[in-house]
Amino acid sequence: MMFGSRLVSRLIIFSIISTAFFTVESIRLFPDSFDDASSDFTEAPAYQNGLECSVLAKNRLLLACDPSAVHIAMTLDPAYLRGTVSAVHSILKHTSCPQNIFFHFIASGSSHGSLAKTLSSVFPSLSFKVYTFDETMVKNLISSSIRQALDSPLNYARSYLSEILSSCVSRVIYLDSDVIVVDDIQKLWKISLSGLRTIGAPEYCHANFTKYFTENFWSDRKLSSVFDSKTPCYFNTGVMVIDLDRWREGDYTRKIENWMKIQKEDKRIYELGSLPPFLLVFGGDIEAIDHQWNQHGLGGDNIVSSCRSLHPGPVSLIHWSGKGKPWVRLDDGKPCPIDYLWAPYDLHKSQRQYLQYNQELEIL
Repeated sequence: MMFGSRLVSRLIIFSIISTAFFTVESIRLFPDSFDDASSDFTEAPAYQNGLECSVLAKNRLLLACDPSAVHIAMTLDPAYLRGTVSAVHSILKHTSCPQNIFFHFIASGSSHGSLAKTLSSVFPSLSFKVYTFDETMVKNLISSSIRQALDSPLNYARSYLSEILSSCVSRVIYLDSDVIVVDDIQKLWKISLSGLRTIGAPEYCHANFTKYFTENFWSDRKLSSVFDSKTPCYFNTGVMVIDLDRWREGDYTRKIENWMKIQKEDKRIYELGSLPPFLLVFGGDIEAIDHQWNQHGLGGDNIVSSCRSLHPGPVSLIHWSGKGKPWVRLDDGKPCPIDYLWAPYDLHKSQRQYLQYNQELEIL
């Protein structure tokens, strides 16, 4: 089930009216000790497979390597846990075969155990594994960007999925934590990567591609020649279908690292964290996926948390990329209309303060 424009319009109008009835006091996302974060969330409903679903292994260790399962990778950051929980909830709610999904979560070592405990509490029947990301692999390669959040080592974990995940995992969907999925994730999973393409993602060829790199880059023919004979377009790395076998064969992690070394040690060729190295390695050579699978930019840009509307057309995945996050704006009592599309999937206990005025959203 995807959103239609009529339904979205009605929801946004309803949400604007509802904001007049309440003010939400700002709430801390987590208590002082992260160990008891599971008490901050309500337990999700138990979602069951439909009759048409294949019967896969119930053993989670076996399902982790089952190519018939849908494999989804996400990072687990304490600052974004509320978003991750909502994203998982939305995926389970809208897919026809929720028990055939395996989640691969990547966390830093210091928070690994408590985050896994929280997920098990919120989703008792969820099939998942939490991997520890060795931040030392990338820390010395990170250069400062225009927004501090983009400099987090965990933000670069997507470049290391082929090494972090078990070698038996040959294909994965990577999702950022600030998304909700309002369609069956199996549709995205079944998209073919033609030829030797390694990743698939929505492309945005109307965007000014040159702005993602500095004048230092474009004026250096040795560097900018990477795009010779290509027609590169911007794509957002928050939603990607990845063939991990092809990634490993192409040693793409090392290629991404090589560009990061140039940025760090030679000359500043970009400003936007982990995105530009992906554009340098894959730009002009990705499988273009329909834009409905990444309606992004809803958090504003990287400097300002501004309100934006959905792009025209069908919607399967909504993405609050940018500085503004829906849970922060809702808790601060300063939500954008689009944030009310995220609210029904929020399992944080504070959500009761604003959802009581938005019961109509339950139809989603």
